[in-house]
This record gives sequence, structure tokens and C-alpha cells, in this order.
Amino acid sequence: MTLTRFVTKSAFRNKRRSVLTVLSIAFSLLLLTLMMTIWHAFYMRENSEQESQRLVTRHRVSLTFMLPMYYRQKIKTIPGVVDVVPVQWFGGLYIDDKPEHFFANFGTDPDNFFKIYPDLKIPPEQVSAWQHDRQGVVVDVGLAKKFGWKLGDRIVLKGTIFPVNLELNIRGIFEPKTPTQSVYFNWKYVEEAVAFAKDQAGTFGIMADSPEHVSGIAAAVDDMFHNSPQPTKTETERAFQLGFIAMLGNVKAFILSICAAVVFATLLVSANTMAMSIRERTREVAVLKTLGYTRGTVLGLFVSEAVVVALIGGVLGIVAATGLIFAMAHSPQGGLFLAGVKVNAPTVLLAIVVAGLVGFISAMVPSYHAAKVDIVEGLRYIG
Repeated sequence: MTLTRFVTKSAFRNKRRSVLTVLSIAFSLLLLTLMMTIWHAFYMRENSEQESQRLVTRHRVSLTFMLPMYYRQKIKTIPGVVDVVPVQWFGGLYIDDKPEHFFANFGTDPDNFFKIYPDLKIPPEQVSAWQHDRQGVVVDVGLAKKFGWKLGDRIVLKGTIFPVNLELNIRGIFEPKTPTQSVYFNWKYVEEAVAFAKDQAGTFGIMADSPEHVSGIAAAVDDMFHNSPQPTKTETERAFQLGFIAMLGNVKAFILSICAAVVFATLLVSANTMAMSIRERTREVAVLKTLGYTRGTVLGLFVSEAVVVALIGGVLGIVAATGLIFAMAHSPQGGLFLAGVKVNAPTVLLAIVVAGLVGFISAMVPSYHAAKVDIVEGLRYIG
């Protein structure tokens, strides 16, 4: 029997205990992979060239307060600003208020929108059709597939914040780099129907001429309206998105604490299992030494068993986490924040390394003591 065969057979000698250990490690690594994937998606994703040049201006106090539309022209006069477009959350319902029918819907200016967001790919003729139809709307390709929409279809958004129902004609289908779960229509449609919405905007999207000028433009915009009745807060598009996550609390600390707790709990489970397993095999250690196995070989055999069990649990946990994240990203509740999120190679590698280290560390101490057992004492052991 080869040493590899010996390790694999011994690792599952007590099948019930080994299976329970594998499942415990798998569940822990599932949580770890899930947390690290969310961490990477929220805080470590690289911006595209267009994203690094975009800013968002909103009311300094809250997003619930709107800004005057004339701010748009003033912002355009700031050096380094290429273009500005208003974007307003409408919050309408499609069909009903069930989660599976929810998606983001915004009012904007069709003439400038795709100049600010060129990373949303759409045929020029569809943009033109949208610009020439006051009731036109452009939709995410993912939503079009989900609801079976096609060009020329008519959809109705029931107003909740604004007291008007919008009857919209689908004039374009755009394809983003990551799913947006969003539709965009002409804000003039709402302005003409709702008096308090006229000449108001929730936010302004700003395109800078280069990433180097972004911080200067943000400061210039906020200084311009510092003493106005509606002061502003201007930040990068990425910072604006992370602001929504910050509303949930200190997400960074939460994720790190969960990861630390998961690794610690997994280490305890694995260490307890290996200690029990090695203690029960004291006489086996003595027999192995009698057959000529060195202390280092015995140590390596027991540590290898623990690493094998931990790695099997780690792989199962990663596979389960991949499926869970896919389901969350495509669910009505999580699709808006987790759209396009998936487990990447660095996260998988990190999870496998953690699983291997947990197996190694948990077995090192009991294996070391077992390898030091005297042959005579080991053969006399009754346990």
C-alpha cells in the first residue's frame, strides 16, 4: 500500500466523524467564500475608464431632497466638465409590488444620457428613436430577456413617489458590462404631469475630461453651491454606490469579523476531530514505528490526513457558495445590489489555501505528540 493510499483510506476510517467534519468545514468555507466575494464586489472591483471619469452630484442632506435643474448649466461651466445629465429615481411599480417584478426606473435626458454613460452599449438608431419619442424608454437587456420585452412593446409604470402612471414605449435595449436591472425614460414626461417635479432633479451625472480632474471638479461643484439653499455633495460614481452600502452600517468590519469567526470556528472543529482521531490510534502509531516508519513520516501521514479532509470540505464549500451567489445575483431581492457578482479565481484560491492551512494547523500539535510516542508505551496503550 502506498503512502497516498494509506492517507486517503485513513482519512475516512471513521466515516461518520469524517463526513460530519467535512460538512462542518464545507459550511464554514461557504460563509468565508460568500463574504470574500461580497467584499471583492463592493470594495475591490476595478473601475472602467468611463467609471473613473464620472461623478454624481446630489443634495448634501439627503437623496430625498431634489436639486434645481438650473444647477446643470452652472456645473457645465466648470473647467474639465465634458457634459452633465439629470437622473431622477421614479420608483414606479411594474405589474405589482412582488419582488420578482421589481427593477430600478429612472427619468433622465435622452439627448445626453449615453454621452455620460457610453459603456452602456446600444445601437445608434435605437438612441435616436428614444430621443424622438417623449414616451420612449430604454431597458437593460437582462430585463428584456426576463420579461420577454422587445422593441415597440408598451409597458406601464405605476407611480408611487410621483402621482402619475407612465405608459412607455420600448425604443432601445442596452447591454451593460454588468447587469443594471434598470430602465431609463424621458424625465420631461413626468415634469409635464406632476407640478412639483418640474425643473427638479434628484442627481446629476457628470463626465470629466480625465480621471485626474475628478477630485478638482467635485470640490468646485460643492464650492459653487456651498451657500445656496440646496447645497450639494459631489463624489465619484463608485463612492456614490458605496454610500448605499454604508447605510447598512460598517459593512467592512462586519465582513472581516465574520471571516475571522468562520476561520476560528473551523480550526476548532478540525483540531478537535484530529485530536480524537490520533488519540484513538496510539497503538497504530507504535505499530508503524515498529515497521520502520520514522517520526517524521508518522507526523506527515497524520497531517496529510487532516489536510485532505479540510480540502475536501473546502472544495464542497466553494462549490456551494458559487451556486448560492449565482442564485442571489439572479434573485429579485438581491439582483439590484449583487447583479453580475460571481466567485472569482483569487477568492477560490484564498478559500482553498485557508482550508489547507486549517487542516495543517489543527493536526500539527496532536500529530507531533503522537509521533513522539514510545513504541513500548504505544503498544501498551488501551483507549
